[in-house]
Amino acid sequence: MRLHSLRRRHALAASLLTLSLTYGGAAGADPGPAPGPAAGPGEATNLLVAGLDVRSGLTRQEIDRLHVGGKECGCTDVLMLVHIAADGRRLSVVSLPRDSYVPFAPHDHPAHSGKINGAHAHGGADLTVRTVEQATGLHIDHYLETDFSRFAAAVDQLGGAEVCTDVPLADENSGLDLPAGTQVLDGRGALRYVRARHVSPPGDLGRVRRQQRLLLGMFARLADARLFRNPAATARTAQALLTHVRTDDHTDAGTLLSLARSLRDIGPRDAEFATVPIADFDHRVPEWGSTLLWDEPRARRMFGALRDDRPLTAAFPSGGPVPVGMPPAETRVTVDDPRIADGLRASGFAVTAAPEPRERPDGPTVVRYDPEQIRYAPSLTAALPGARLRPVAGSGHAFRVAVGSADQEVRPVTYDRSMVEGAPVTGDTLRCPHPAAETAENSP
Repeated sequence: MRLHSLRRRHALAASLLTLSLTYGGAAGADPGPAPGPAAGPGEATNLLVAGLDVRSGLTRQEIDRLHVGGKECGCTDVLMLVHIAADGRRLSVVSLPRDSYVPFAPHDHPAHSGKINGAHAHGGADLTVRTVEQATGLHIDHYLETDFSRFAAAVDQLGGAEVCTDVPLADENSGLDLPAGTQVLDGRGALRYVRARHVSPPGDLGRVRRQQRLLLGMFARLADARLFRNPAATARTAQALLTHVRTDDHTDAGTLLSLARSLRDIGPRDAEFATVPIADFDHRVPEWGSTLLWDEPRARRMFGALRDDRPLTAAFPSGGPVPVGMPPAETRVTVDDPRIADGLRASGFAVTAAPEPRERPDGPTVVRYDPEQIRYAPSLTAALPGARLRPVAGSGHAFRVAVGSADQEVRPVTYDRSMVEGAPVTGDTLRCPHPAAETAENSP
């Protein structure tokens, strides 16, 4: 059982590296100048992974097959920082949302800021790398980019990707139509899954989390197939995957093999995923429209942890109010217990007192609500752990809280959408339920 567990960890290392190289949009120009000398032995390594929104190399048939219609922008659709710890025992992936509003590094234009995805259109890979380095304070050792068709081909070559969802997911724009449960996606399905923006949670942060879940799902498939159980198989796969990406001039199959060997002992709990913290999700800028402003203090803390080669989860410890994705003040609640009402008011919920019953019903607290208000439910249930939700069509805008005989805790909550959708989490929390995998990994 120990040998199987080590093989699973080796597969995770290789899959994280190779899948990091195949995220993203469409291929464009050659990456251009190398970002700088690669990290030396015993040093942490930072990779910047870019996917470009370009369709010029695709035929009409390919566009239809991959469901990637629309106007190209020549910009980066995906930017991900991949940090490999110096000791090879931790891997951190930080997504940089494409609408992030940051100052561009110096280039052949007057100094200005813009959406981070526009740096590529202004100055190619070189400006993209320098802008990310300026915004994060991190040195980029390797740069990689890919395209729609190559992404799909890479997923197919690696045996598909396992994903799971509690509810059906459908997005007309990306072509996603996924039933509830666990499925194994082929390349086309994986592309639709990682590009979807109009499913819950919506927008780029929700899409980033799905990309991260796909990465862990790929690990499960690779581990089950034992694809990386020997060095020869790893070498062949790395060489083949390089046909699906473009790299800087000092990143080759040997680089990937070296990194994979340094990570052979990593497990899901040692891989962490996050999105740079956001302070404003709708910062309006002339010529750029709606943009995202980073939460500078927390962003500095995140990138400082990477610069110091420390875990992201340690830089953002748990504790304090529970972050929720909707402002409590926008959630109307009627409550029949004064203590619970006061607790919810303390977190900012719009609370109206209801008459107390003569006798509390047996069991937990019950929250009745109109299904039209479902997007507010997670914020309320975070404040009332253990409460049972009961949808009642036509019951109005307010959530009606009937406190039962069971002890009901009220937890303080705070609106923090960034931490709800992008807080640092370890890989084991993102994976689909996989009993066989858990048994193998936890076996002595």
